[in-house]
Amino acid sequence: MTAAAAADRSWKDAASPRLAAYRRVATHDVDEAAEQIGRIFCPHGLQPKAETARDFLALHNCAAFDGFSINYVAYGGVVSIDPGCLDRFFLVQLPCAGAAGIRTAARELATGPEGAASLLSPTVPTRMVWDHCAQLILLLDRSLVEQRAAALSGRAVRPVEFDPAIELSVDHGARLRAHMLDLADLAEQLGGERRLSAVAAADWRETLLDLLFRQPGDGLSEAIRVHSGRSATLPQAVRRARDLLDAQATEPLDLNELAVAAGVGIRALQGGFRRHFGMSISDMLLDIRLARLNAQLMTAAPEARIIDLAFELGFTHLGRMAGAYREKFGETPSATLQRVQRGRSTN
Repeated sequence: MTAAAAADRSWKDAASPRLAAYRRVATHDVDEAAEQIGRIFCPHGLQPKAETARDFLALHNCAAFDGFSINYVAYGGVVSIDPGCLDRFFLVQLPCAGAAGIRTAARELATGPEGAASLLSPTVPTRMVWDHCAQLILLLDRSLVEQRAAALSGRAVRPVEFDPAIELSVDHGARLRAHMLDLADLAEQLGGERRLSAVAAADWRETLLDLLFRQPGDGLSEAIRVHSGRSATLPQAVRRARDLLDAQATEPLDLNELAVAAGVGIRALQGGFRRHFGMSISDMLLDIRLARLNAQLMTAAPEARIIDLAFELGFTHLGRMAGAYREKFGETPSATLQRVQRGRSTN
């Protein structure tokens, strides 16, 4: 048996389609595959290798939820895929069978069921070669990821780029793999007929975002540790004050009480916040409240009112709050809420 024949047999044996109730594409036609899968993901170049063109087959099953989806994509033969920049979403690609080579501007990696998965960031141009490959693919909306990064790191919304390699043998890679398989199992239990409840979808978003931000990135992990007060380099008094701000975020700020609880003077505490966080204590409290508002908007019930959420978080001036929210997250609170509700209505 030739190597190509062995690979083809392995693909057919191992790649029993997942998410069959969510079939979107099944074709032997290359142009049809590129056009239909491009509608679901993004426009891309698709080119079978000449000697395996007779084996070409494209399958795409997609279970879409609020802000994320779990997909099964398989190609028979060897195909080159050129999506360029994904633009609107992040993709975690977990091989089920076969192999895939990923090339970005700065990295080349090989992925397979027992080795590594890949994490594609929307602003990084990517080219791939799939060799008799089937993958389980997690899609996360770019806005969801970037807003969470802003909330966690204390920075304004900006592009986020992760290391494209996910080692499946290490803890964070193994956990991400296990949760993707669990999500596929759940979607199959729903059977394409029942929808995931809003509460369950929110829980899954939180879990998936937490797992994503455990992956190596562009310095974001350290920014998150510092901003959350978990960095080992933070002085104890600054860390204690940051924890108190977080625990008492809905209460009025009393600098004297905060300094006493931290065990230092007010001036020393103010200087510590500026040195280590690059912001004042009051700005840090504002940032914590904005992050909580963003998280609540992402999971808000259809009847939720921004004014009620804002007052519960300690905001008393809605115009200033809206301006600060837009500066941090790149859109108004009402725009976030409308986008979330619109996403739910289309699923």
